[in-house]
Amino acid sequence: MKKLLFLCMSMMMVLSLAANDGDNGYKVGDTATDFELKGVDGEMYSLSDFKDVKGYVVVFTCNTCPYSVMYEDRLISLADEAKKAGFAFVAVNPNDPEVQPGDSFEKMQTRAKEKSFNFPYLFDEGQTVYPVYGATRTPHVFVMNADMKVEYIGAVDDNARDAAAVQQQYVVNAMMNITKGQPVDPSMTKAIGCSIKTKA
Repeated sequence: MKKLLFLCMSMMMVLSLAANDGDNGYKVGDTATDFELKGVDGEMYSLSDFKDVKGYVVVFTCNTCPYSVMYEDRLISLADEAKKAGFAFVAVNPNDPEVQPGDSFEKMQTRAKEKSFNFPYLFDEGQTVYPVYGATRTPHVFVMNADMKVEYIGAVDDNARDAAAVQQQYVVNAMMNITKGQPVDPSMTKAIGCSIKTKA
């Protein structure tokens, strides 16, 4: 009986954690605050560094998650599209390298060079930024308008495993709608990826 009770309590705890996944952090309609993080080029970056933009795309991603790796080429293309649309585009690695050594700053520098990243790749040292945003996965995307109002949260597109089979490009659509002054729909999707690695 005790074993059954323990099992039921454990299942309830897991379900509770799943239900709370993503409950913290920004919601669509919130105004995001700026941050300052170190890029793989050694420079410090803030969103306010990007002047006269129509909006901002912040992607929480990393070196090691298989989903993040699957999206690397798409993020490179997406960064180009963002620039053409007048949006700032940055990627942030939220993982603790003591938990996931492959996501150290030095490994980030290596990966950025190997893939010729065309966007600032920033390190959330001390893991201070991702909890504010409420990122829970890698990759996890937040799109804001020019006033830093959060307009979209979620996945890059609707097919993580097969870029050729993508039917809905959520981030691209969000940028286009923001540019046109139209509501973003969908404004939220489920981020598909690995959980963020933290000691806490």
